[in-house]
Amino acid sequence: MTARRFALAVALLAVVALFWATDAHRYLRLDYLQSAQGEWTRIYAQHPWSVRALYFLLYVAVTALSLPGAAVLTLAGGAVLGFGWGLLLVSFASTLGATFAFWSARYLLRDAVTRRLGPRLDAIHAGLTRDGTWYLLSLRLIPVVPFFLVNLAMGLTRQRTWTYYWVSQLGMLPGTAVFVWAGTELGQLRSVSDVMNAPVLGALVTLGLFPWVAKAALAWVQARRALGPWAAQRPQRFDRNLIVIGGGAAGLVSAYMGAALKAKVTLVEAQALGGDCLHTGCVPSKALLRCARAADQARHASRYGIDSWSRNEYTGQVPISFPKVMAYVQQAVAAIAPHDSIERYTALGVEVLQGQARLRTPWAVDIRRADGSVQTLTARSIVIATGASPVVPALPGLADIGHLTSDTLWDAMAKRDAPPARLVVLGGGPMGCELAQAFARLGSQVELVELAAQLLQREDPDVGAAVRSALEADGVRVHTATRALRCERAPDGSKRLVVETAGRQAAIVLDELLCALGRQARLDGLGLEGLGIPAHATVQTNDYLQTLLPHIYAAGDVAGPFQLTHAAAHQAGYASVNALLGGLWRFKVPYGNLPAVTFVDPEVACVGLNVQEAQARGIPFEVTRYDLDDLDRALCDGEARGWVKVLTVPGRDRILGATIVGSHAGELLAPFTLAMTHGLGLNRILGTVHPYPTWSESAKYAAGAWKRAHAPTAALRWLQRYFAWQRR
Repeated sequence: MTARRFALAVALLAVVALFWATDAHRYLRLDYLQSAQGEWTRIYAQHPWSVRALYFLLYVAVTALSLPGAAVLTLAGGAVLGFGWGLLLVSFASTLGATFAFWSARYLLRDAVTRRLGPRLDAIHAGLTRDGTWYLLSLRLIPVVPFFLVNLAMGLTRQRTWTYYWVSQLGMLPGTAVFVWAGTELGQLRSVSDVMNAPVLGALVTLGLFPWVAKAALAWVQARRALGPWAAQRPQRFDRNLIVIGGGAAGLVSAYMGAALKAKVTLVEAQALGGDCLHTGCVPSKALLRCARAADQARHASRYGIDSWSRNEYTGQVPISFPKVMAYVQQAVAAIAPHDSIERYTALGVEVLQGQARLRTPWAVDIRRADGSVQTLTARSIVIATGASPVVPALPGLADIGHLTSDTLWDAMAKRDAPPARLVVLGGGPMGCELAQAFARLGSQVELVELAAQLLQREDPDVGAAVRSALEADGVRVHTATRALRCERAPDGSKRLVVETAGRQAAIVLDELLCALGRQARLDGLGLEGLGIPAHATVQTNDYLQTLLPHIYAAGDVAGPFQLTHAAAHQAGYASVNALLGGLWRFKVPYGNLPAVTFVDPEVACVGLNVQEAQARGIPFEVTRYDLDDLDRALCDGEARGWVKVLTVPGRDRILGATIVGSHAGELLAPFTLAMTHGLGLNRILGTVHPYPTWSESAKYAAGAWKRAHAPTAALRWLQRYFAWQRR
């Protein structure tokens, strides 16, 4: 706390202490008011404006300092000033005093509370940004909640002062009117509680519920308005409870959940079930990475005392059968494909139709089959889960030299006898880094071009630097802070990518160009425009994954903001349950503690906040780091590189985030994700027995490093003295 804040806090406490020490609170009791009413009425008749001014200032002071007696003061307004002036002065004085209390709490306490609670406040702030006006209005309309607590609590939030003021003015008006009116009948009151009898309290509670009833009604009106143009086309009966458009990760989970709830579900997919993850994304890329890792291990087998007879003794290269590598990739896809097959989902109770789906009306879906026939089905609810497709840059000359994406890479490579001799990867995100390293290990000369100053720009700089070092060690030439300008063909017919770094242009000769610049939602052909559903980069949804039309939902890459298979599956479960049960109950999608892994070697795994995110959001944190070159299992495996970095609340073991760089980082992240999800701290991880020697011990040692940094030094000094005394 700064000196200025400390001085203000001391001054406020001194005033409150003086209030109690001088027994000033006796003047704010009902018995005093009743005994002095006649005298104050006489003074008011002689000096009306002086009494009004004094009353106004006193009321502001009492409410600003959260002193007891505001209720009696309100009664005094009606008893002495009359209903009109009493209501006017109390209304403005109470709101002004409440605003002063709001400011005081914000100035004195908010930073300390933010430091203590950290990201847990984010959900509260987000909720208040969305519904804060409704919450505050309800609290003000129901006097059961002490207003001084509302003042202090709201000061800790990010609510705007003007919003707080006018909502308080409006919300406190009914209760103020009741008390001021009761003050005009002061002689009949035996206690303040007489004012809030059961009928009055019931009326105010009903009034307090009004904002939420109004909000629900407004949502109903908005939905009716959005569906208004289609009202005449709403079916009397529906063919299905749920239609899911898209058979990738989100679509499959949505359909499965619907069938598990015993709803009648139809899943529509234009291609093969499994989506990008199975056919062009997660599965083939990880299989390729496994082959590349095997080649790297064979290349460096001599580290472990193994001399491979097949390795070329002059070049150190391991002969690679690229067709067999691609066959392994295809076998991996084929082995996993039955998990996502039509047969499996049909057995689970899902009707699977292959074709291109388009929304004709908010309830009707046209399904165009490969033979050109169209089948139309109606459903009470619809989930859009069409995924995303690779981003292709608008580079001049790109069409002339051709390019690959994650969608086209696998078929193109399956036709080759060898990997591309010269491969340029455009993009230094997770996909670009993974594929660049894989092809370098399989024998390609790879150059990676990234516009940002570091690879994996969402990660901390030390992570980006570690990945760059790993790629360069495998022979990848990394160009960061480099802009791709155009593609062209040289006079000899070779392909080139012209790039610019620090104002200087250069040409990179290539055989293949792989665009790995991220993915964009698949929105074309769905008919969203005709229904008025907003969709730009993604389909716009609310916290329940509803679109503008409340019975149409979206999940996965098409809804964003994450482009992760497990995030798509996570959203899909909520989308289908909300779609089917939303009339009874619905659930907001929780996004906290969502892990992510980049499968380079060494892997990069993260959950929660990293350093640059915490700094950007102004969240205080401590960093604990455990280097894996100290881990016994890493030393045994010859992979003693990387680290575990944990962010915690200052002075506490509560985890804000974890980043791991190292072998098996994706698996090593699980204890931290579990701990964050269930509110467990590093002490709980430290107190868990881990088998030796394993990679999982890294979590325990990271927790131990935090514990050592927070050892109770004073207690340990006393123990040292005690043990010294014992030795005498």
